[in-house]
Amino acid sequence: METKLLPISDPQALALAIDILAGGGLVAFPTDTVYGLGALAFNENAVAHICEVKGRGGEKAIPILVGDFEQLERVSSGINTLCQKLARRFWPGPLTVVVPRHPSIPDAVTPYPTVGVRIPDFDPTRELLRVTGPLAVTSANLAGQSSPSTARGVEAQLSGRIPLILDGGVTPGGTPSTVVDCTQGEPTILREGPITLEQILNALS
Repeated sequence: METKLLPISDPQALALAIDILAGGGLVAFPTDTVYGLGALAFNENAVAHICEVKGRGGEKAIPILVGDFEQLERVSSGINTLCQKLARRFWPGPLTVVVPRHPSIPDAVTPYPTVGVRIPDFDPTRELLRVTGPLAVTSANLAGQSSPSTARGVEAQLSGRIPLILDGGVTPGGTPSTVVDCTQGEPTILREGPITLEQILNALS
């Protein structure tokens, strides 16, 4: 498979990415943390292909990126006050909220009753998401390798495995997002990241 590397600022590149995703393909693109590898969240076969490309098992949940707050309702069956407060405070940004999974989310995205969701703080990627709808996205690397912060870093690991890499330069944050469980009465950090527990608690006070 030929892997194209095109600038995300090119409207034709974005149009190609939309076509590939609509056809069940995978696209790598920059976020505000690291480069991600994405597929349409509601296409089970496409999401399963992410695991094949990365060479990892399907037992781990794959987070979902959305382009705006309205898309959150498409992927979650229940958004409580805790989630709403944190999302309004930290989105777009490096915070993934774990919420009850919508029944339409396939098992390939998550084998659990919950799903992680966030809005990335990168305008071209949000533009892509607003057109495609929610995407299941994980870091654009081979299993066990480092998460790339450049398009060339993605190319070094995934060239020949995916049809398109969108180049948005060096990602501003090389650390994956903070993951917070919002399904209980109190927030629980499942993965530490750029946003600290202190910041989360301050946002809720």
